[in-house]
Amino acid sequence: MTEYLPEGYLIGTAENRIRIGSPAALRESMESGSILEARCAICDSKHNLIVELGCMKGYIPREEGAVGITEGTTKDIALISRVNKPVCFVVTGFARDENDEMFAILSRRRAQEECEKNYLSRLSAGDVINARVTHLEQFGCFVDIGCGIPSLIPIDLISVSRISHPSDRFYVGQNIKAVVKSFENDRICLSHKELLGTWQQNADMFEAGETVTGIVRSIEEYGVFVELAPNLAGLAEPRGDVYINGRASVYIKAIIPDKMKIKLIIVNAFDTAYSDSELHYFIDSGHIDKWVYSGEGSSKLIQTIF
Repeated sequence: MTEYLPEGYLIGTAENRIRIGSPAALRESMESGSILEARCAICDSKHNLIVELGCMKGYIPREEGAVGITEGTTKDIALISRVNKPVCFVVTGFARDENDEMFAILSRRRAQEECEKNYLSRLSAGDVINARVTHLEQFGCFVDIGCGIPSLIPIDLISVSRISHPSDRFYVGQNIKAVVKSFENDRICLSHKELLGTWQQNADMFEAGETVTGIVRSIEEYGVFVELAPNLAGLAEPRGDVYINGRASVYIKAIIPDKMKIKLIIVNAFDTAYSDSELHYFIDSGHIDKWVYSGEGSSKLIQTIF
């Protein structure tokens, strides 16, 4: 199965630069039906997209800007928001403007239709795919799963460790992995937490007696939950100088696999803001039929069936 990548993956590649670098190369790309990428420079008053190809300008008519624009199922904000960002397209023809300058006629819609037909329609629940973060809302993370086609990762499926906002885990423009959770109303629904490892896989990265840095994710009357990894948090005794999303150095007092618990002691709290590092995936390709977060000896079963 051919994979169609999110917008932004192709634009910097040598092959893409060659294919948009000359009129002859653009004509060859038109004949082969190749999907290319370039940066959108302007969305004009009629919501046509003007694309800088280098050798000439490209023109994406409004109705060719995205699947669903003509039907009204996709709003024009999907076009406006592409300014200064990569867009994918196929070359459909050439014309000359009022100054007799040649420009290429492009279609992003056709690239999306090809992506849906040859890639997205063939996916199954449990398939691990590439995605690119496009924008963040309180309820979840919107991602591009191929040629600008959107999908959503709900906030509760981003990681096992609870976060207050998707920006605690992701940033716009970030390339991530996701797993197909289900299909609803012709839309692909995604999850993410299954790729970040089981309780045991994460716990194996730490040892009792170590002092490490964590992120405060929840403050309760009975204690403070500190995230050691996106899919692993421990509980420390209450402390007054900590705050949500703040950093803390914690002493690992005990790791208890059968209860999936980690006991911590907060050594110090930091005022500096925390900046997430790149995510570590235990699964980054292929297919998952079943994922079990809880350990073998645990009394609580936490799993996902795809």
